[in-house]
Amino acid sequence: MQLLDIRNLSLELATPEGLICAVDRVNLLIREGEVRGLVGESGSGKSLIAKAIMGVLNNRWHVKADRFSWNGQDLLRLPYEEQRRIISRDVAMIYQEPSRSMDPTAPVGEQIMESIPDHVIQGVSWWQRGYFRKARAKALLHKVGIKDHLTVWNSYPYQLSEGICQKISIAMAIAKDPKLLIADEPTTALESTTQAQLFRLLASLNQLKGMSILLISHELETVARITDTISVLYCGQLVEAGETATLLKRPRHPYTDALIKSVPEFQPDLAFKQQLYALPGSIPTLQHLPIGCRLGPRCPNARRECVRTPQLEKQQNHYFSCHFPLNRSDDE
Repeated sequence: MQLLDIRNLSLELATPEGLICAVDRVNLLIREGEVRGLVGESGSGKSLIAKAIMGVLNNRWHVKADRFSWNGQDLLRLPYEEQRRIISRDVAMIYQEPSRSMDPTAPVGEQIMESIPDHVIQGVSWWQRGYFRKARAKALLHKVGIKDHLTVWNSYPYQLSEGICQKISIAMAIAKDPKLLIADEPTTALESTTQAQLFRLLASLNQLKGMSILLISHELETVARITDTISVLYCGQLVEAGETATLLKRPRHPYTDALIKSVPEFQPDLAFKQQLYALPGSIPTLQHLPIGCRLGPRCPNARRECVRTPQLEKQQNHYFSCHFPLNRSDDE
């Protein structure tokens, strides 16, 4: 069953020079129990899409979409307060900068206890609810890898490292057992052993509780480990989406192909000290976006037709947006 269905999502930023389109008609589909990766360079709009789903963008952003459906219900037809109630109940997010997403004036233990919703403690006697919340908060800390909870329980976020704050923010996100967990660069500031522990935790939440996960990262090899499907963004445009194994084996878009070639893990034939593949140039700024395909100035296959924005094509469960796609079979 489709859990989240977004069609033609556009995010425009109001500036003194006019509106700037940071995200251009992006489609995103997440099913129940699915782990979808959202990858792209820094500045491609991944975090903006996540914040648009959560409804936490400020008033300078104009959000438009042809469809914004959650669990079969069109949120665009509901009042804003009702949208916030549904999303806050069913969706949780691990933010990229954990220390900034936490309350600096409250101890960590209090913040975790407050993040546990009332429906989790239904059936517990009223005089036992405080004890139950505290016990569950401690269990959440242990689950994310903080074994000695006493060292952080009475601490404030500014007294803790970014790595510890990241673990705490993960504990707060999974406290309400959301249907969809959005993880925005969840391994930032974490050491390698803790990163592996986190991915095992995300995998267990998906397999044991059926929790859908949207994993956002700029590291393709990290996303490929646990995801079922991947969506690739470049400069606010969706360039390719499909099943992880198929996309890594036969990418259709030159940008996806460049991402794969830049990862040593996906290049078994790479010679010792051989230079990794990289696209020339850099991602354009929002103030100077190229017309048509935004990869055009950097694309090795760019031609005259690329000044027109390519349409999103579908072949089986594989989507791509390119005038001259790669790896076409003879019968296409």
